[in-house]
Amino acid sequence: MTADGQVPGTGAPGSSPLPAGSAAADGAGPDDGWLRVHPASPFVRGWVALAAIGFFFGRDIFERMLQGRPVFTDELAGRAPWLLAGGAAMLLIAVLGFVLTWYFTKYQVSGGYVRVNTGFLFRQQRQARLDRVQAIDIVQPLLARIFGLAELKFEVADAGESAVRLAYLKMDDARQLRATILARAAGVSTGVEGPGEAAPEAPEYPVLSVPPSRLVGSLLLSEQSFFVAVGGVASVVLSAVTDNQSFYFYLIPAALGLAASYWTLFNKGYNFTAAISPDGIRLRYGLLDTQAQTLPPGRIQALKIAQPPLWRPFGWYRMQVNVAGYGLVENAGEGTSRTTLLPVGKLEDAMNMLALVLPDPGTAQPANVFGAGLTGLDSDGGFVTTPRRARILAPLGWRRNGFAATDTALLIRSGRWWRELVVVPHQRTQSMALHQGPLARRFRVADLVLHTTAGPVAPRLTQAGVDEARALFNEQSARARLARKRQTTEQWLRQVAVPVVEPVETRAPQAPTQEGPQHG
Repeated sequence: MTADGQVPGTGAPGSSPLPAGSAAADGAGPDDGWLRVHPASPFVRGWVALAAIGFFFGRDIFERMLQGRPVFTDELAGRAPWLLAGGAAMLLIAVLGFVLTWYFTKYQVSGGYVRVNTGFLFRQQRQARLDRVQAIDIVQPLLARIFGLAELKFEVADAGESAVRLAYLKMDDARQLRATILARAAGVSTGVEGPGEAAPEAPEYPVLSVPPSRLVGSLLLSEQSFFVAVGGVASVVLSAVTDNQSFYFYLIPAALGLAASYWTLFNKGYNFTAAISPDGIRLRYGLLDTQAQTLPPGRIQALKIAQPPLWRPFGWYRMQVNVAGYGLVENAGEGTSRTTLLPVGKLEDAMNMLALVLPDPGTAQPANVFGAGLTGLDSDGGFVTTPRRARILAPLGWRRNGFAATDTALLIRSGRWWRELVVVPHQRTQSMALHQGPLARRFRVADLVLHTTAGPVAPRLTQAGVDEARALFNEQSARARLARKRQTTEQWLRQVAVPVVEPVETRAPQAPTQEGPQHG
């Protein structure tokens, strides 16, 4: 983007931030198809350095003002010229570094790749194939929101962190760039001939939103709150029995950690909304730092629906997913928020989101099958559970632990108190393994592990009968091979029908009715 708001190569103010043509990857100028980020980007990213310089040189003056002492003394007056000169020099160096960083940061979308060049001393180029793009996030830290800027994160398969981070662009430019990249990644024709033309932003259809009151309630009834409450009761009992008040001090770090965890989850989950569009599932959330994710349904590797015991009276569920590139991130809190498809929602919300990930449930009775996966016991919904001979290995969960397979996905359920249902589309089954320890051999059971990308979902069928586990191993291998022939990961929209034409509710597996499983 140039200073006058024009995009090089288009000649029109306010056009899309896309290159007008391809260019070599050797640092060509913007006239050759490369574009620069917003001029304010280095200042938004490096404001901490400016604040540190101001604190270092203004600390003495600030302390004197707090103590009520004279701000300017003879000693300070003698050092003032040196302080001013040193501060000005460091400020000049910082600003010069910011300017050079901005000048040498360029990006390009051409030839099936998105490329970003950075660095003026140590040059670096990062690129991602468009047909390998797993998801695109639009992130707005608080300071970037003030300036109307946004950062784009491009996730690709097998990336330990974001393969490409483009910071910062104007919000409108970021949206247009995201729309065009997603359209090209999905194999959709934009209807324009020029490679530099922008694809129109796809319309979206709202699916659900999470009220702040429900989010607060879910945090108060979370697993962390339960264990802290148990620790508090134990401290009170021990203090009363031993007449030692020091046990209360052990609650202080726990309370501080719980408060920090509450704030992080509330800040990340506030104003959570989900919508569906032709380019994928769109998630928006955040109180101070906002984030907008776009997840193509065909890129989700595995999904988990969980229900902690304290959520059961309210009928709340949490949904998390594995997406290539999302599993390994620098910030654990950021990784949790980015892999959460639904922080807390009713059964209807969970079924609607599941319908977006798996438009075709692969069964004529989705209410019975998926309802049994969430609340059922024994053979409800066609599930195969742990054999009775091995009930001593899981006295509470053996009637819940089991699996069922539809035409499109494998369902694995577990947990009597902490209920979980894991859904793995057949084409996302990468590899499998059978595990059997000495105790499992004694009771003739085995565990089947499905290997997927790193993330919060770990598909594992526990304590299945040996014969059933071996049969599932062979059958799932055949189903995975057949599904991969029908659908590939590249250009997902050509193989996946995204449910945006009809209302989302009509495509979702229905909630269990009175005829469905209603076990506690």
